[in-house]
Amino acid sequence: MPNPIQIGKLSLRSRVLVAPMSGVTDLPFRRILSRFSPGAVVSEMVAGEGLAKDDPENVARAAGGADIKPMAVQLVGRDPHWMAEGAKKLEDAGADLIDINFGCPARKVVTGMSGSALMREPALARDIVEAVVKAVSVPVSVKMRLGWDDASLNAPQIAADAVAVGAVAITVHGRTRCQFYEGVADWAAVRPTSEALSVPVFVNGDIADGSSAMTALARSGADGVMVGRSLIGRPWALSPIMAAVDGTAEPDRLSASEKTRHTLDHYAEMLDFYPERKAVRVARKHLIGYATEAGLKDDDPVRQRLARSDDPDEVHEILSNLFTDQRRSAA
Repeated sequence: MPNPIQIGKLSLRSRVLVAPMSGVTDLPFRRILSRFSPGAVVSEMVAGEGLAKDDPENVARAAGGADIKPMAVQLVGRDPHWMAEGAKKLEDAGADLIDINFGCPARKVVTGMSGSALMREPALARDIVEAVVKAVSVPVSVKMRLGWDDASLNAPQIAADAVAVGAVAITVHGRTRCQFYEGVADWAAVRPTSEALSVPVFVNGDIADGSSAMTALARSGADGVMVGRSLIGRPWALSPIMAAVDGTAEPDRLSASEKTRHTLDHYAEMLDFYPERKAVRVARKHLIGYATEAGLKDDDPVRQRLARSDDPDEVHEILSNLFTDQRRSAA
């Protein structure tokens, strides 16, 4: 394994990680992404208190799957006690890595004074990390943004405090909370955090291919990258990114039949994991992503059928032909 990276006692096979994405990196998608062997695929965020109290929705979000290694789960919340209790539950369930969310910009999360809102409360942020680290024996990492806004770019200090109390890796998204996902990620603004720490730092935001990954690394001084939304509909995009970052051979491009197999398997995983009505709804963002990857425009009738269909059999039939020339000529 070229250029392995160590996070605490955990040795990762790649310097490319998959970001936790709410409503996206559920167990079905993590299983598909794991086929491409990134360093880790982090779960969508799970509320520490809800997990500790066995809330079914949060338990489902934390589902690991014995075939996914390492099992990495992200915790969100603002109460050190409940975050620690949730972390204990995760370790008991087999988690290999626990990530703490100081980066989510969503209004619902920020209104609850969690996620990126904690970058405005450095003392509490430090207390949360310390409580989680003391509660478990597995490595603990933290994901954050550059700061709340351009006037408070305090990621280096938040990160240093987290490392001082035991965090062993940091990820920084190259935007502030107030930017949400607008504009472009400022990878160079991550460099002060990279230079301030002795633990691995991962740069996140707008990384979609090998070229952007290498530029992000060069500008940020980070040790690795974390890839997010660009993987929706194209999980196989991990392979060329990993080749660039890890210095391995460029992979062969997937054939239409290989893309079809991954797509159909992903849809089957969703149907198996969720009740059918919820599966159909949850799947749509992924189906539109696959349609985009196949080159279908917004007004394409097949794409529109994918976006509206409640019939799993119809969706399966469309996906079976999505990446073939025959389907395009028939449309």
